[in-house]
Formats: sequence, structure tokens, C-alpha cells
Amino acid sequence: MRFGPETQRGPAVTIIIDGTPVQAYRGETVATVLLAQGQRAWRRMPKTGGLRGLFCGMGICFDCLVTVNGRPHVRACLEPVEEGMVVETHRRAEVRE
Repeated sequence: MRFGPETQRGPAVTIIIDGTPVQAYRGETVATVLLAQGQRAWRRMPKTGGLRGLFCGMGICFDCLVTVNGRPHVRACLEPVEEGMVVETHRRAEVRE
């Protein structure tokens, strides 16, 4: 698929990422929006502390887990954005503890 001026995006929606309103577009995944915001890693491995973000991009690896609307362990690469969605990255959650 080629992307260019003829590419149509879905309607704009606003989601909240770690307390900050962010513009996204229907049809995008949470991972797409996080990457567009410059976030390459959004959680840490529990034992090693290694950073994780988007790896496989198709829901197999579980590296891109986030919390969506209070629901933990959601794969960001599979979750489509919706108006008013609240996303918490696990890195942010660790900072609060």
C-alpha cells in the first residue's frame, strides 16, 4: 500500500495518553498513535527492567502492552482508537508507584 496525498485518514478523535490529550484518527491502533507521538518504548520488563514497545505489530509477542480504559495488558498493536479512550503506558504507571 502506498501512502501519499491521496491517502484518506479516518475522522479525528481525541484520546488521553498518560494524562495528555492526543489527536488520533479512527482506524489507527494505539501503537500507531504512541509511535506518532515519538514513544518507542512504553513498558519495562518486570525482572530485567528492559524497555519494550512495538515489536511484531500483529499481536503475537505481547511486548506492546498498555492499560486502556482501566483494562490492563491490552496489546497496543491490536487496539483501535476510540473517542475519549484513556491509555496508560506501563512506564508511566511505574513512575507513580
